[in-house]
Amino acid sequence: MACRFEITLDGKDARYIPAAQSALNQIDAIEAQLTVFRETSALVHINQRAASENVRCEPGLFNLLTRCQQLATLTNGAFDITSTPLSRCWGFVRREGRMPSTEEIRSTRALVGMSKVILDHQRSSVKFRRPGIELNLGAIGKGYALDCVASDLRRAGVQHALLSAGQSSLLAIGGRERGWSIDLVSPRRAQRIARVWLRNAAIGTSGSGEQFFLADGRRYGHVLDPRSGRPAEGVLSASAVCASAADADALSTAFLVAGPTLAHRYCDQHSQTLAVITQEDDSAGTFVIGNHIGAEIER
Repeated sequence: MACRFEITLDGKDARYIPAAQSALNQIDAIEAQLTVFRETSALVHINQRAASENVRCEPGLFNLLTRCQQLATLTNGAFDITSTPLSRCWGFVRREGRMPSTEEIRSTRALVGMSKVILDHQRSSVKFRRPGIELNLGAIGKGYALDCVASDLRRAGVQHALLSAGQSSLLAIGGRERGWSIDLVSPRRAQRIARVWLRNAAIGTSGSGEQFFLADGRRYGHVLDPRSGRPAEGVLSASAVCASAADADALSTAFLVAGPTLAHRYCDQHSQTLAVITQEDDSAGTFVIGNHIGAEIER
């Protein structure tokens, strides 16, 4: 998952260090299941076979794919785990950004969309409607891993811990006093965007500053809008706070792609969802949308 996983314990909870070490050992197994960079992974097996046959899934992975399909519907396609062909079209898979033709984008979009993925709930199997479909869980996998680790820690009795997958996905178990302090930052801003105090909640953050290329004086970022087939524009950073780290991870990507309009609609329809969105235009400022009982925003 190309990031460092860490568990921070309160000093009063040193007795839980063995439980934290055991929980972290899960990460390798989750990576081996979800990665697209190992031929032996369950996800690669699906990508290789699902165009020609129904591929049965382990229950945890099938439930994750089901949630991905639900989130694709709830975000009107702004979150979509089938967008790898578009990333390849734009050269981001090999980190060699390029400007594709309009025809290339049009033909590639025919391979994108969760409507082309059939999930059979009786068989726990996956089938693609056509060849060329690819699943990639990069926008939700880190959050899913944190949810799995958190479940083990809670069963072990841990009441206060901060779990992190790099800077983009964090999950707070408990949190004394105000909670765990987390700074929202962007490599394209000298100062932090906001500080979040988190208790019994998860936060995911997506940004436009990581991978990009310049063409004719214009900046093209690596986060693509599956609906248009083109790089997302307008949002510098998007964070989502939810009970589930997987949902927060996925929604931060969707809000980066679709901006405050989607965030307002989603948060209005789903209580206990909070969005923090900073526009690329400095004059537009930062939007705080919705609310979550476990989050306090300090600008």
